[in-house]
Amino acid sequence: MGRYLNTLLRFWSTALASQTEYQANLFFDLLAIGGNLAGSLFVMSLFFQGGASLGGWSWPEALVVLGVYTLLDGVANTLLRPNLSRIVSHVREGTLDFVLLKPIDSQFWLSSRTFALGGLPEILSGLGLMGWAAAVAGARPTPESVGAAALLLLASLTILYSLWFLLATTSIWFVKTWNATEVLRATLTAGRYPISAYPQTLRVLFTLVIPVAFLTTVPAEAILGHPSWPWLLAGGGMALGFFALSRWFWRLALRSYTSASS
Repeated sequence: MGRYLNTLLRFWSTALASQTEYQANLFFDLLAIGGNLAGSLFVMSLFFQGGASLGGWSWPEALVVLGVYTLLDGVANTLLRPNLSRIVSHVREGTLDFVLLKPIDSQFWLSSRTFALGGLPEILSGLGLMGWAAAVAGARPTPESVGAAALLLLASLTILYSLWFLLATTSIWFVKTWNATEVLRATLTAGRYPISAYPQTLRVLFTLVIPVAFLTTVPAEAILGHPSWPWLLAGGGMALGFFALSRWFWRLALRSYTSASS
């Protein structure tokens, strides 16, 4: 474990040094993040005209869901997109050979080699929006609710990573998988609204087939002080299941990988 932590620190220190050379990029990233968040707030406000609710959720409660979504999107832009999108180029250019020859777990290397500094403000924006909206909604944090919220947020991050890695792994067989990743990301945008705001058919789809509910709505309920232990167990079990599936699927894909040197 110490070796992996030391490797991760070296990875990220190198990425930080390279990205701080272009400080203007961070400014433009901040503008883009601010514009996206403002647009999301405006669209959501349209559902609350005249004091209406959205699927039984009040305005500040719905903002907690949006905050969780913003946090996840920030993590995706910071870690998932910069790393997992490169798997396709590694396979196409044959550089995956060098990754597999390294004395370190290949999935770890591919998932954490770099990060995008511009996604960090989005993570902070999501955390800030969650905290402010939960306070406005009257949430009373307790050790139980805080622990449940932390576990569910960790589970949602694990599910998001696993889904993204599963799609990226298919590049072993199908090199052009970027469109599939974009479809996944577009589908997950449904998580910016409470799951109860959708028709019954979509609720089932976003809970049992594509676990959008476990990404945003379920953690938001815990943040608001309404942790549900059955949902907590289901979220944790789904996270472990998806992560184990991503590990198994990667090893399965490597059996079909043809080395560039062979």
